[in-house]
Amino acid sequence: MLPMEQLQELIRGKKVAFIGAGVSHKRCIEQFVELGAQVTLCDQKKSLEDFGDYAETLRRLKVNLSLGEHYTDGFAGQDIIMRTPGYEYYKPELQAALKAGAMVTSEVELFFEFCPCEIIAVTGSDGKTTTTTLISKMMEAAGRRVFLGGNIGAALLPQLADVTPDAVAVVELSSFQLISMRRSPKVAVVTNVTPNHLDHHKDMQEYIDAKRNILLWQVPPCRAVLGYENEITRGMQRDCKGEQVWFTRLHETDNGAFLRAEDDMLCYAENGTVTPVVCRKDVKLRGLHNVENLLAAIAAVWGRVPVEAMRQVASTFTGVEHRIEPVRTLDGVTYYNDSIASSPTRTIAGLRSFDQKIILIAGGYDKKIPYEPLAPEILAHVKTLVLMGATGPRIEKAVREHPDFAASDLVILHAENMQDAVEKARAAAVPGDVVSLSPASASFDLYPNFEVRGRDFKRIVMALQ
Repeated sequence: MLPMEQLQELIRGKKVAFIGAGVSHKRCIEQFVELGAQVTLCDQKKSLEDFGDYAETLRRLKVNLSLGEHYTDGFAGQDIIMRTPGYEYYKPELQAALKAGAMVTSEVELFFEFCPCEIIAVTGSDGKTTTTTLISKMMEAAGRRVFLGGNIGAALLPQLADVTPDAVAVVELSSFQLISMRRSPKVAVVTNVTPNHLDHHKDMQEYIDAKRNILLWQVPPCRAVLGYENEITRGMQRDCKGEQVWFTRLHETDNGAFLRAEDDMLCYAENGTVTPVVCRKDVKLRGLHNVENLLAAIAAVWGRVPVEAMRQVASTFTGVEHRIEPVRTLDGVTYYNDSIASSPTRTIAGLRSFDQKIILIAGGYDKKIPYEPLAPEILAHVKTLVLMGATGPRIEKAVREHPDFAASDLVILHAENMQDAVEKARAAAVPGDVVSLSPASASFDLYPNFEVRGRDFKRIVMALQ
């Protein structure tokens, strides 16, 4: 039976509730109606008109609506509930529906179940998107047809009819997607695991266990690529079901990808043979953290992609939007958009990618993660710190309480919003300076996501006269 026939067999005639009408669900709702499902949309919006242009589509598809404060009442009597990553799996209303006999799943979970081709998937606290993108570029450079999705790209399930066995699906997975998954990819990459999303997860252990799901359901022959420098990912070696390889830029390994200290070569080692791939000076991406992302990608595609294709991507790929993205140089000052940095570890990696002290714009929504590890890095790499948002005072407190603060010449400024922050950073800058938006915080106090935050920053910077 073809994958689309299997999906249709699962959902035809069934009552299916979708939680929310985000980008991926909009496409899936249409697909499910076409395949014969009775669809209900459960959403906090109060009326059909609140959906804007999408309201007409919902009318045309005759989708049932469960809206407003009690939108989860729509879970009752459903055969299948399609969870969005942002809706926590362990919420009582969802668990009650599960106990009542509903199948709780998601767009990504169903794609994993019915996908006819090999899947390579990446998770981790940092580096997921760049690593996933590098893998997809390497596969494309080798002539493979690639379906890119999950936490990035387009929804994969609506593309199922186009996926052939000789293609490859390259998928970025967040902890919210992984927490309920019971299938793992053929090649699994875990970049690192550091405190993150603790406003959504019960505790750090739940977050770690969610990440482990990328490995736990693997079926040999399979490959697990783990970051050697992170204690938690190193410990995941015991979860591996098949081939396990490392990536590391600080050590040499005889089993995986590493940065060779003597000649700055990114290499791959297996069965006693070391193969040089590319010299670090030829890598287009800036920052040592991107060397790690490149090593992770090399380890993931090794044996599936010629070395020449890896080298070509490494020497031409300049990065993903919002990741230390150059915006413009004005009056000798260069502005960078690193809005993806929604945790201290991401900001630290960004700070370390510059070989001078910079002007940093930071702060935002509070995810309840500690800022003490950020303080020494700010003192080492920042000359002027412009703070905004709910975490601004927390970051300032961590910096001021660090023993090295008194001897530093760090200037700390406060801004009301992004416009104010950019103007204060510009006023503090002199020719040759670098200004980087690298917030170490989520965006939700002022923006729906980090992309909107990054684009607003770029709009403001581009409008400077």
